Amino acid sequence: MKNMLPLFLLLLLFHSTGQAQSAPDFKELLDSALVRDADLKMQLTKNKVTSLDQQKLKDIFLPTLEASGMAGYMNATAHLISPEINLQPFLDIPQGKYNNNLNISGFSALAKADAKMLLYSGGKVRQLGKALEEKKQSEAALLEKSQDEVVAVLSRAYDQLALVHQSKRVLDEGKKRLDANKKTADKALGYGLITPYDHKKIELAQATLDAKLAEYEGKKELLLTQLEVLTGVSRERLRMIEPVLNPIIPPAPQKTIEDRAELRALEHGIRASDFKVKAEKTWWIPKVQLMASAYYLGLYGSRWKTSDNIIPPIPSIGYPGRKLDWRPASLNVFPILRAGVGFQWAIFDGREGQRAIQLALVDREVLLNQKEDALRKLTLNRANNQSGYDIANAQIPLKGKEKELAQNALIQAEKEFRYGMAKSMQLVEAESDLEAAELEYQNALFNQRRAAIELMRSTQELDIKKLY
Repeated sequence: MKNMLPLFLLLLLFHSTGQAQSAPDFKELLDSALVRDADLKMQLTKNKVTSLDQQKLKDIFLPTLEASGMAGYMNATAHLISPEINLQPFLDIPQGKYNNNLNISGFSALAKADAKMLLYSGGKVRQLGKALEEKKQSEAALLEKSQDEVVAVLSRAYDQLALVHQSKRVLDEGKKRLDANKKTADKALGYGLITPYDHKKIELAQATLDAKLAEYEGKKELLLTQLEVLTGVSRERLRMIEPVLNPIIPPAPQKTIEDRAELRALEHGIRASDFKVKAEKTWWIPKVQLMASAYYLGLYGSRWKTSDNIIPPIPSIGYPGRKLDWRPASLNVFPILRAGVGFQWAIFDGREGQRAIQLALVDREVLLNQKEDALRKLTLNRANNQSGYDIANAQIPLKGKEKELAQNALIQAEKEFRYGMAKSMQLVEAESDLEAAELEYQNALFNQRRAAIELMRSTQELDIKKLY
């Protein structure tokens, strides 16, 4: 068993290396692009705000508890004037006879705890909750639109890479034919069957083809860089891709323009604005709240004193009177409790509630206008995409026929050149015509695929299974 373990690990390493070096398919590229796309990540981040708003709205009915406190030195003076006291024949004190100042000083402490809980919001919280739910669905629809845009961008780059690959194949086949014809031209020049000028035409055609091959390498590297940036897949694996262009046949549409993500997002936005209007209309309904408080009051190291006597003198018995000068160690009052149900009723708010309703109605009107405008534009876009697809689809058999004619013309030109019945110019022209016809055919396939993708997107029916 111990001897088998290194062998097993070696096989596992080879298996993992083989998997890592395999060519990625389009689905893998798309999954990577969706994860890396900056716009999608930004939109997902913004969508979190709506989820947080929903949670915040749910938490509004949770009780809240606040504690506060204060400590410091206190010095307060109260001016006291005695009222009239008439208890004849025993006591008669006219008003204002005693004019006294009461001073309280010392260190004070105050602590308070408040608990509150909303019982009834007048229906505003419920309506705002529905508005946020519609907003979330609107954002989900826009996210779907953004994902389709990522598919379209990646598909275009992938098809461009396929177009470049097919162009390379066309150029390689042309190079093989020119190399074979160059050998024939060399023999013909040796026998004096063609002129040096005719021989140079073959060499010029080869040089032109070499320049096109160099141009191909530049385009290929650019596309590999684009795909690497979009997906994060290594260039080594991307180089292994050998895509082929095939026509896309879109299925019969099962949806309408109204199913487009933009219109669905606007529809959810309009519903959200309806709930927002209903929420603002609750401004006049009383809000009910449960409240409870607990207080603590303390006074430490204090001194209570007056500027004059608080007990008047009694001359008949020789009593001189007495001022207040009290130094209690501490005074504490706890608990001071208060609990009950309170309400807030905005009977007149300076028309603030009415303005909020009008603003919500204006927002709704803006969304209605945007939906109407988007419906017109998307309807025109659908018709334009259908026309573009029909035209692009019709080009494929036409370009295929042109390629077939160019192939036959080149075969004929090669035969005539070998037997000395045609000049090298005719051979080079036939070779150039075939190359152009084959490239035009590949371009027709590329354009047809682009038109088919846009046609499927026009009714929000883009299916990657139909692409590759």
